[in-house]
Amino acid sequence: AGVHRQILFTTVGWFVGYYLIKRTEYVHAKLDRELSEYVRQHPEDFKVAEKRRIGELLEDFYPVR
Repeated sequence: AGVHRQILFTTVGWFVGYYLIKRTEYVHAKLDRELSEYVRQHPEDFKVAEKRRIGELLEDFYPVR
């Protein structure tokens, strides 16, 4: 197993990894673009919720003795 093989496999692995990363970034960007376009076209499905205080979110605390 020569050094030249290690360099070759490292180079090939780097290029394959680079391609896969770029491909996954492209797929995620495409899905994000489609989702944001859908949200923009259907605002009635994505209403902004009213802000609530933390006391309204938490249940009352009753210590157990």
